[in-house]
Amino acid sequence: MQVQTYLFFDGRCEEAIEFYRGALGAEVTMLMRFKDAPPEAPSDSKESCTPPPGGENKVMHASFRIGDTTLLASDGHCQGKPSFQGFSLSLIASSEAEADRLFAALAEGGQVQMPLAKTFFSPRFGMVADRFGVSWMIYMEP
Repeated sequence: MQVQTYLFFDGRCEEAIEFYRGALGAEVTMLMRFKDAPPEAPSDSKESCTPPPGGENKVMHASFRIGDTTLLASDGHCQGKPSFQGFSLSLIASSEAEADRLFAALAEGGQVQMPLAKTFFSPRFGMVADRFGVSWMIYMEP
């Protein structure tokens, strides 16, 4: 069994993916827009495949990889109110320099929740919410 994270950016998915490409080296493995959904979709799934007016080019489903991890994403209902609460994505850096770089990239336009610093459990640990509100924990294993 495998568990994957699915992020709903509520209208900013493509912008988020581009940000993660630059900041984290994300690689898009699949992207489907609402306009690409087949017209013969089952009636019970049509509501979830119907974008708001003018949202045909929004992302219905995307898959992208950061390192060895695959994340799934969508624009969802495109209401412009993404809410990411109750979880953080963790990035394990291989060096202090990499931890510094990743933290700075995610903090650009975001909000530092805990500055990156040495802790009793890691040579580098910090928490940041990126510009989309997704919380990240950057750390190095001791």
